[in-house]
Amino acid sequence: MDSPFGFVAELTYRCPLACAYCSNPVNLSDYTDELNTAQWRRVLAEAHELGVLQCHLSGGEPLLRRDLADLVASANDLGLYTNLVTSAIGLSRPRAEQLRAAGLDHVQISIQAHEAALSDQIAGTPSFQRKIEAARIVKELGWPLTLNVVLHRRNIDRIAEVVRCAELLGADRLELANTQYYGWAWRNRAALLPNRAQLERAEEVVRATRARLAGRMDVLYVLPDYYSQYPKPCMGGWGKRQLIVTPNGDVLPCLAAHSLGLPRASVHEESLASIWAGSPVFQRFRGNGWMPDLCRNCDRRDIDFGGCRCQAFQLTGDASRADPVCHLSPDHHIVTDAVRAANETTCAGEALLDLRPHRG
Repeated sequence: MDSPFGFVAELTYRCPLACAYCSNPVNLSDYTDELNTAQWRRVLAEAHELGVLQCHLSGGEPLLRRDLADLVASANDLGLYTNLVTSAIGLSRPRAEQLRAAGLDHVQISIQAHEAALSDQIAGTPSFQRKIEAARIVKELGWPLTLNVVLHRRNIDRIAEVVRCAELLGADRLELANTQYYGWAWRNRAALLPNRAQLERAEEVVRATRARLAGRMDVLYVLPDYYSQYPKPCMGGWGKRQLIVTPNGDVLPCLAAHSLGLPRASVHEESLASIWAGSPVFQRFRGNGWMPDLCRNCDRRDIDFGGCRCQAFQLTGDASRADPVCHLSPDHHIVTDAVRAANETTCAGEALLDLRPHRG
């Protein structure tokens, strides 16, 4: 068993945006009792002792935490590399300078599109201009800047324009990540899943962009699971390299594991080391002993680790089944049916979105 390399601290699920593709839990009321500053400091220290090197401060919107700079300073004192994952709403120059002084290492800003009208529509609130201003502040203060764009039917045809926007902002890294269908995104899958023609055009743009910007900007393109032949390895393997702590102190091996109904592990009751080593939620799908014969006998069992357990549960109701994304899965028809529907749907269906509520 390896030590965890990355640690995602989901400081709050409150957020000023209302993105229809949000993968955070739908039942936000279960996470209102957030860890306080002292508790987060203890968790950070335990993560460091466990071997964590990278700390991703996420949410929701972590800038809504008034103690964010204090938590950054604590992580920095422990020698952790800190990355702020943010919508950038609230990243004013004074707040940015405070975080810079606290030792924040990196900033990742989400943008929804390349221009205000579409971006604000997708985000559910006027926000684009504030994101652009915040990105400029990040570069002026000397941070490396990552722009993250969640791709879906409404914006995937604008990748070239998004790339141009990233270039103008001087982004060091551009993440083009197709939607993962959990939480609100699951509710909106029919309106968000792109069609095959859109994906083919997008991949052509990405190939050309990578060639043109080689050495100047890293461009990461995350393929949509539903169009892949094999599933992706979930978080580098269940309970293998990553752990997540939610706002209320629950500890999870992946971002959507709360949906599986597994026994709860909480920092209120155990240390991170104890949870990592022996808790049922981390042991349940660790290694390959849990795998059905199809996965256990597959040459890819140590490559994709059986695929995503949360996706298997979402699509079949059984987290132990082979991920239906895999073309060898007996449930693969569930995915092909969804893809077929996406390729038959006209743009008229795109208005049917269930927006995540504002919880700022």
